[in-house]
Amino acid sequence: MHENVLLPIDLNQKASWQKALPAAIRQAGEGGTIHLLGIVQDFGSSMVATFLPKGYEKKVLEKMKASLNEFAHEQLKGVKVQTHVGHGHVAETILKSAKKLGVDLIVMGSHKPDELRSMLISSHANAVVRHSPVSVMVVR
Repeated sequence: MHENVLLPIDLNQKASWQKALPAAIRQAGEGGTIHLLGIVQDFGSSMVATFLPKGYEKKVLEKMKASLNEFAHEQLKGVKVQTHVGHGHVAETILKSAKKLGVDLIVMGSHKPDELRSMLISSHANAVVRHSPVSVMVVR
């Protein structure tokens, strides 16, 4: 069993947690903690950010934290859980959070690969697996 398990999820994509959540619970066992991570992706351009209302980023991060807490309350009854919100590029944020939290396992859901997606868009799970200093479990 693992002491600290990081589970990055996208609350809008059930596939990101539907199978990964039970796997993370099994890996954490009775004494482990699941660190639930929600990520607000970076817009990639400061020009885009200028068109957003003042305080938008703060509101989005607060909403993400509240949604994660609600999700944890509903889905992780009886499990030690901590919620965290990150901001930026998905894979980088997962890796930074893993280091900061001192996790010993990252559990991620992954979509079934297809050729076009592999060529055009690098998979977040693939990037995490390649660069993670700790074990990564990818669940399909």
